[in-house]
Formats: sequence, structure tokens, C-alpha cells
Amino acid sequence: MEALPASAEPKPPVHVAIIMDGNGRWAKARGLPRVAGHKRGAEAVRRTVTGAAELGVQYLTLYGFSSENWKRPPAEIDDLMGLLRLYLNNEIEELDRKGVRLRVIGQRSRLQPDIVRLIEGAERRTAANRKLNLIVALSYGGRAEIADAARCIAEGVSAGRIDPAAVDEDLFERFLYTADIPDPDLLIRTSGEKRISNFLLWQCAYAELVFLERLWPDFTRDDLESAITEYHGRDRRYGAAR
Repeated sequence: MEALPASAEPKPPVHVAIIMDGNGRWAKARGLPRVAGHKRGAEAVRRTVTGAAELGVQYLTLYGFSSENWKRPPAEIDDLMGLLRLYLNNEIEELDRKGVRLRVIGQRSRLQPDIVRLIEGAERRTAANRKLNLIVALSYGGRAEIADAARCIAEGVSAGRIDPAAVDEDLFERFLYTADIPDPDLLIRTSGEKRISNFLLWQCAYAELVFLERLWPDFTRDDLESAITEYHGRDRRYGAAR
């Protein structure tokens, strides 16, 4: 079959969001500790960031650590935070070299101060990069984000800075963690689970959902490209009639 000319090829989704699920099951299936799955999952992150940039995706949001994950055993949380420190220390130079801008969304107050400092330094270092916007959700929950936005608006109304009659969807979005980031076009979840688990609840109102059986540590560029191909086959009407 003859390839389409470049001008006729469908454009990649502007924003892809991924729920990276399955690290623990990947490790358990191999008789390994859970931290081994998280380490292999970090390698999948590296492949996915590179693949997204090569495929022309402009925004990639990864669900790194949810607000519910704080309920996990302390030893596993310590392992995850250790891997996060390692990533922030060892990967930022490479991200910067590749033109990737890193941003972190979530409740930073729950993270340890040294991790917050590493995040702030990485964000400053990569702020001017434009090849790919990498957003990592850490200590993040969609309901908490919406509640935080509502609280800020309520405070603004109480102080007289915001007219209650002016509160609409556009204003509300300005108080979300993702205020200057376009909504996801495509949401991918690995491991076969079919739910969005409190991830970007407001932003994914019209995202196309693709659920993959593959566990996150095995996720490849081909899987990303396959999900994007499925996205291109969807009829996106945003509630309008056909």
C-alpha cells in the first residue's frame, strides 16, 4: 500500500496522558520485589518520552504517584521516593539536552523538602525548552485538584477579587494545576484495567480512552504509536450530532 504524502498524514494528538499501571504485577510475575518493577517502569518512562517527542506529541502527562499511593507500605513509598530522587538527579541533563520541558503537578506540600527543591531546580533548568512538555503528576488526585481550585475561587469571591457571576468553566480552569496546558486528546492506561483512577478528571472530559493489556514496564514506542493510530480512528464529536 502506497504511503500517504506527509501533508495527508493525520497529525498526532497534541496532548497524550498516560496512567502507568502494572509495575507491581510485572515484578510479582517474575518473583522480584516491587521496587524492581518500579525501576523497569522508569526505563519505560525514558522510552516513552523519547517516542512522544519523535512522534510529534507536544504535551505528555504521566501519572507518577497518586494521592492514594500514600496509603502504600512505608518501605515501598521510600523506594519510590528514592527512585524519584535518582530520576531528578540523573535524567534532567538528558531531558534538557533533548529540549524537553519538565513540569510537576500535584500537592508538593506532601513531598519531602529535598524532593521539592530538586523539582523546582529541574523546572527552572528546562523552562525554555519547546520540543516536548513533560508533565509528571506527583502526589496528585483529580478530586483534590478540583477542590483546591474551588477553594481558591471561594477565597477570591470572599475577598472581593472575583465576581460570583463571572465564575464559569473558563475561569475555573485558570485555577487548576494545568491552567496553561491544553486538555488531553488521548488517555492511555496500561495493565488491562479500565478506569481513570482520579486522574485529570476535569481535563479528560472529552479525551479518547485507550486501554492496553501490556504492563507498564513492557510499554514501548510501538505501543504508543499503536494507541495514537487507534485515536486517529475515533470520531471526535464533542457531544455534537454526526
